[in-house]
Amino acid sequence: MNNFTLVDHPLIKKDLTILRDTNTSTELFRSAVYRISNVLCVEVSKKFLLTQKEIETPLEKTIGFELSKQIVLIPILRAGLGMVNGFLELIPNAKVGHIGLQRNEETLEPIEYYFKTPQELEDSEVILLDPMLATGGSAVEAINYVKKRGVKNLYFVCIVAAPTGIEKMQKHHPDVKIFAAALDRQLNDKGYILPGLGDAGDRTFGTL
Repeated sequence: MNNFTLVDHPLIKKDLTILRDTNTSTELFRSAVYRISNVLCVEVSKKFLLTQKEIETPLEKTIGFELSKQIVLIPILRAGLGMVNGFLELIPNAKVGHIGLQRNEETLEPIEYYFKTPQELEDSEVILLDPMLATGGSAVEAINYVKKRGVKNLYFVCIVAAPTGIEKMQKHHPDVKIFAAALDRQLNDKGYILPGLGDAGDRTFGTL
């Protein structure tokens, strides 16, 4: 699959087991999402460009590095919020925007209800966050919104992806790099991923 990266890591597999378990508490679910987001952040940022800068250690001058571009995190509300802090821990100066898309449970199509992002997106590395890439409808719609702002460097990061969602993303946005912690089997007739982990938003915020 072009532009799709499955992040295969022992720590991710351990925490995915926690997320999939129906008996996992809200507290443990949140912490597992946070830790998986940490590992995904490391993988996504591998190709970020760096700029050299001269600094002084306690003993002498040396060359260090800083990120060349502003990093902007855009969680897709509300489930994507659970991934933000895992990224901010490693990129504390990242800016954060928000996109609100709600799925119509009958048509499975996304409905926008909120959109607010930093202004300077054109020259930024923009990372869209959503735990689940199921039908791909919300992801495609969110990318449409940010591309209208001139974004050129765009990543989509999820925890669990389904083949249907990846195919739709690659059809509509083949330039966007997708990172996932798991690639699951299929969708059920209600558009939920199997085996999946249920509704990530409800399980993150305890609204089951």
